[in-house]
Amino acid sequence: MINDPAQWERLLAPVIEIARTAGEQIMEIYGTDFTVTQKDDHSPLTAADMAAHNTIKVGLAGLMPILPVLSEEDANVAFEQRSLWQRYWLVDPLDGTREFVKRNGDFTVNIALIEHHRPILGVVYIPVSGVCYFASAGRGAYKQNPYKTSPIRVRCWEGGRCTVVGSRSHRGASLDSFLAKLGDYEILSVGSSLKSCLVAEGKADIYPRLGPTSEWDTAAAQCIVEEAGGQITDTRMLPLRYNTKDSLINPHFLVFGTGGHDWARLLSS
Repeated sequence: MINDPAQWERLLAPVIEIARTAGEQIMEIYGTDFTVTQKDDHSPLTAADMAAHNTIKVGLAGLMPILPVLSEEDANVAFEQRSLWQRYWLVDPLDGTREFVKRNGDFTVNIALIEHHRPILGVVYIPVSGVCYFASAGRGAYKQNPYKTSPIRVRCWEGGRCTVVGSRSHRGASLDSFLAKLGDYEILSVGSSLKSCLVAEGKADIYPRLGPTSEWDTAAAQCIVEEAGGQITDTRMLPLRYNTKDSLINPHFLVFGTGGHDWARLLSS
């Protein structure tokens, strides 16, 4: 089994390759006249979601057969069963299906390894560009493009204009209220877990998510953000934790870099 950070780090290369293969399958469908159906929660579903899901599930089973895989496209696992899991893979095969349908490129493949309710490995792959963000606990966070791999780090916001990253497809009154209290800001609108990755690489100061998400939306990016020196916390400023309850819905959360700013103050009524 996995015992130390060096072993987690050795898993990164094969997991990145699995994500890349899934991304290639997504791109094959991206250029076609694909069909969009709706799941029970009215979120969109395409053949790309399922192709990526199947590829990742088979790839991870071949990598570590003893670990269960919890994927957005196969999440019907009773809490009584998954509460016994100490380690498992948490996957969003196509994060940002709405962006995929709109063909704006802002979608990712997310793969995380969870141990004792926290992510210890995270891979976020962008099929359109081939860029990959990745991290493992204790080993730092990195951004890889087709030409080089570089370490990434959050930035320290010390006042002045704040760069906020927000969702392309989800914006509501809670976010507007948060922004109104912030003062001088600019907002970058992107989709999927790219929002958290922009904070991780120091291109944005904060990503406030004051609407519903699921655990597979955040786990991989959380490892990357934390290894880059940042935090993903709930509105009580406690780190997000995984597989602790029957529901797989996250609480509202904040993604932010270093510094002493009192972000929680902006959440008060």
